[in-house]
Amino acid sequence: MVDQQSPGRSIRDFATWEPVLRLLWAAKADTAGTGPARVAGRIGRSGWSLALPHPVPPPGRALRTEDVRDELDAVERVRVALAEAGVDDVSFSAKIEPTGTTVLRLIGPSPAVETGIGGPHPGALLLVEGALPEPWRRLPDPMPGAGPAPSADLELLERTLRERLPYAIGATEDEIASAEARLGVRLPEELKVLYRVTRARWEDWGNAYEVADGVFEAVRCELSSVDDLYTADASTRDCSWEFAAMEAVDTPPDAAVQGVVGSPGWIVFGENGGGDRLAVDLTPGPRGHVGQIILIGHEESVGAALLAESLTDWVLDREAEGSRRRRERPPLVAHVNHASIRSVREAAHPGLEVLSLGVWDGPPFSLAPVAGLPRLRTLSAYAGTLADPLEIAELTGLEFLALDPRDWRVLLDAGAVPRSLSAASIRAYGDQDPLTVVALANEILALWDRPQIIQTVLEGNLDPVATA
Repeated sequence: MVDQQSPGRSIRDFATWEPVLRLLWAAKADTAGTGPARVAGRIGRSGWSLALPHPVPPPGRALRTEDVRDELDAVERVRVALAEAGVDDVSFSAKIEPTGTTVLRLIGPSPAVETGIGGPHPGALLLVEGALPEPWRRLPDPMPGAGPAPSADLELLERTLRERLPYAIGATEDEIASAEARLGVRLPEELKVLYRVTRARWEDWGNAYEVADGVFEAVRCELSSVDDLYTADASTRDCSWEFAAMEAVDTPPDAAVQGVVGSPGWIVFGENGGGDRLAVDLTPGPRGHVGQIILIGHEESVGAALLAESLTDWVLDREAEGSRRRRERPPLVAHVNHASIRSVREAAHPGLEVLSLGVWDGPPFSLAPVAGLPRLRTLSAYAGTLADPLEIAELTGLEFLALDPRDWRVLLDAGAVPRSLSAASIRAYGDQDPLTVVALANEILALWDRPQIIQTVLEGNLDPVATA
């Protein structure tokens, strides 16, 4: 689908893109021969991906801003236009004739397509409005026998905190009740003790960093105010479909913390200064305790780590050893490739949720061993790893499918794209033509009557002399 409209006037001005196109054309000069040059890339307000060579700095010196000044200036011109148009990211593809005549196509946006990773190709296709990957839908299991740890000691905790924070201003009972009403959960008694000692408002500290540092030392974290407590449910861990669909929730029988993405019982009360969140856990695992302290890592999308069995233990620096995780069980996520599991049959078991076929130097795989598995919901297959893409029709529970363009072509031509899908991805590699990938994506989107990826066509001329 081609549309001559774009989100903002400056974005559709050829002059906005001219410096970027000149740089890409110059970089192609040695490989384009006598025919037209085809270039593509992606520019966003927080980064960009362009196939431009960078100079090698002298030995002992790192690359400097002035070494790539032309690229930075050209990209900034586009990024300013993106900001003015209220657009976060745009991909593009251009055909540049030897005379400089150029046809530029801006790709997207579409509310049914996530931003791609790296190059100009589209990201995950959102086939069902508002659908979430299974791990993001999973709630923690109830643990009716769980209770506070024996080490939870309200008197010791309060005495220790008051000794460390003698001039702190504590929260009132009304302020604590207001926090509970906002969160929709009753705060554990240890957390109430903490906020009765200090409500942790910045203005109470006189906006002084040295006071805040003292609180950090006393509580062993960057403490949130009583007004800023929140629950770390799954919505607080944003993750694209392409990555989220490859995860699985797993809570072994001896786990102290449930392996969920998030929980309505994870009450975040601080950070560790490195971007990781500290929470009181009201929904512990089979071997955990209500009120234990957990770390929600900013580099992980699933699960959390046990820090202490109680807030008392945490404040007194009596950290837990952590729960053991048995690895005897078959993995819920199986990676079949030349360096890991070596066959689909070896990966198959009733609990398998995610099957990823990666780089492989042997014969392609049959999917027959995983046909009919009750929990298989994700299949990702590297180019050339499937013996027969039509075997995918036997995987009736798929909600996410990632294939290379040729395998998608087979499914589309046979009318065999699984209708159980909630999202999909086209695995495009290297310099595959983004326009071909976009056309394929629009075919898939059309099966679900989803919004198409639009193309905005701009025409202009680059002076060949300027690129010489």
